[in-house]
Amino acid sequence: MSATLKTVTLGCKVNQYETEYVREGLESIGYRPPADEETADLCVVNTCTVTSEGDSKSRQVIRRLARDNPNARIVVMGCYATRRPEEIAELPGVAEVVTDKRELPDLLGRFGVVDLPTGISRFGDRSRAYVKVQDGCLLRCSYCIIPQVRPQLTSRPLDHILDEIRRLVDNGYREIVLTGVHLGHYGVDWNWNRPKEEWTRLSHLMRAIDELDGEFRIRLSSIEATEVTRELIDVIGEMGERICPHLHVCLQSGSNRVLRRMRRRWGVKMFVDRCQMLRDAFDEPALTTDVIVGFPGETEAEFAETVETVRKVGFSKIHTFPFSARQDTPAADLPGQLSKAVKSERSRALTEVEHELRDAYYQRLIGRPLQVLIESTSDSDELATGDPHVVGTSCRYAPVATRGDESLVGKLLTVTPTRLADDRLVCGM
Repeated sequence: MSATLKTVTLGCKVNQYETEYVREGLESIGYRPPADEETADLCVVNTCTVTSEGDSKSRQVIRRLARDNPNARIVVMGCYATRRPEEIAELPGVAEVVTDKRELPDLLGRFGVVDLPTGISRFGDRSRAYVKVQDGCLLRCSYCIIPQVRPQLTSRPLDHILDEIRRLVDNGYREIVLTGVHLGHYGVDWNWNRPKEEWTRLSHLMRAIDELDGEFRIRLSSIEATEVTRELIDVIGEMGERICPHLHVCLQSGSNRVLRRMRRRWGVKMFVDRCQMLRDAFDEPALTTDVIVGFPGETEAEFAETVETVRKVGFSKIHTFPFSARQDTPAADLPGQLSKAVKSERSRALTEVEHELRDAYYQRLIGRPLQVLIESTSDSDELATGDPHVVGTSCRYAPVATRGDESLVGKLLTVTPTRLADDRLVCGM
């Protein structure tokens, strides 16, 4: 077989992983990317439904693929496919809609893949690879559609994960990002009806990964504040440089009243206390987060509470999202829906605070040795040094530039930044 395959992914890290799983399976039986000016015989679209815009972009991608590849068979999967399969099936060129990600091995089998993969062995041309360790979310945050389209908690077998990481490291990937729909719930589906002393947790997975050979580091993608436990902190401390001193802890709002309307599981004090536990345990850890601004009914005082909270924690990066009403979620029907102008202004104001906090954190990293994954060369003259340089991401999630050429791409280096320029740390230039 020499059929051509084109894949398009929208949305999260989990989607990117699942697309790679399907692509590797199909390439194992002869599918290949189209050459220049060549059309695809098969298109696979992995959709997102977190927002209405995600639905719209998914439809646009499918229509464009059908137009540009008129003879292609289009297979659509992902959260939008789960939520609105009939709607997608009516789009041009769509031959199959996969409504459950647990059916992906069956999908590959229908295309003729006999040796079904248990994981992936590469992740594109990057030096960083995502590894999905679990699926599903049991939370019921009032703004989120994901528990409706990925409700089943499923943890991957430990041996599959370890084998996958070995393959990725052998193939040159030096950073492995553990990801899932709710990463902190790894193992929870195995723990029901078992005594607590026999439970499996994310910390058990991390310890097993730490025992693997090879030069690589681990980064956790995202966790909830309730999952920042003494046990997690202990295992991070045991892993040393094997794990990045960076945690993405989801805040969403720094106002207790807004958190209650969001149906979050904790209050501001507990969140701040958990972040302080991390600061007490580690030397300048990077703390990043997500914040939704303009949630229904959010007053100026409540927004001011969020600003106060992010300043108190001292995040080095904040992903700011203006609230977008997601149909079929409770928050879409809450009173007090705010105007686009108000949400835009609050996004701008929080972004300014983020830049201030980020620069202050980066300044504290000057003179401190940092392990950096070199990801690319740069022809930019923005550093005004005239030196050839490479850029990468430090263990503390700060971008770094240092002298070097393409031979360093994909390697882990320890460098010491001497200054901050153009929103990145600079070493020896």
